[in-house]
Amino acid sequence: MGKVRLTVQKQFCAECSLALRRFIGNLDGVDSIEVEDGKIDVTFNDSKISEDRVRTISRDSMEKLGYKLLDEEEG
Repeated sequence: MGKVRLTVQKQFCAECSLALRRFIGNLDGVDSIEVEDGKIDVTFNDSKISEDRVRTISRDSMEKLGYKLLDEEEG
């Protein structure tokens, strides 16, 4: 089991938060996603999806929605 925390420049609007939950949450191996206060916490099964893949997809998804990643922390 793995966990990734990503922080962005500002809080997500309701529509963007829902879009991230749907897209990232539907990935095979992702167990849960919490989007709150400009942070995303993704819990995943590391035997199905790698941490690098979770980080890359999450970062790309945020950038497509117009958000800039500030830093990356392991949870």
